[in-house]
Amino acid sequence: MPDLSMRQMLEAGVHFGHQTRYWNPQMAPYIFGERNKIHIINLEDTLPMFNEAANFLGQLAAKKGTILFVGTKRAAQDPIKEAALRCSMPYVNRRWLGGMLTNFKTVRASIKRLKDLEIITQDGTLHRLTKKEALSLTRDLEKLSLSLGGIKDLNGLPDALFIID
Repeated sequence: MPDLSMRQMLEAGVHFGHQTRYWNPQMAPYIFGERNKIHIINLEDTLPMFNEAANFLGQLAAKKGTILFVGTKRAAQDPIKEAALRCSMPYVNRRWLGGMLTNFKTVRASIKRLKDLEIITQDGTLHRLTKKEALSLTRDLEKLSLSLGGIKDLNGLPDALFIID
């Protein structure tokens, strides 16, 4: 991974935080100041923590660990998908489903349904069904693909989450 300097972080706008009225008091040690009702994040504290997180992710990937990439905002959807596919990791780039991690047993059943529907469409079974049944299954497949398509190869809980907000 290329070394990241404070200047590069500054040019990328990493130092801009949330609006001051939405702040969390636990973030006070990491806030440098405030400008135009937006908190300015202290990059001197951020850079070592970023490097520590990057090292952790590198070690996890070397041990064949699973990292779930999450980015549901419109601007982050495509980059999250591309980054996850590039390293063959699962991703969520649409709506986060409640209980996706805490109720994974149920989500796993939905993933199995998605895989079954994909098999049905590929092996030609769909053509033997009535038009209405085929349409219903196709709609189910599209809906499940949108919400679970990125995690269909996730066998268990991930070892780490990489969240872009």
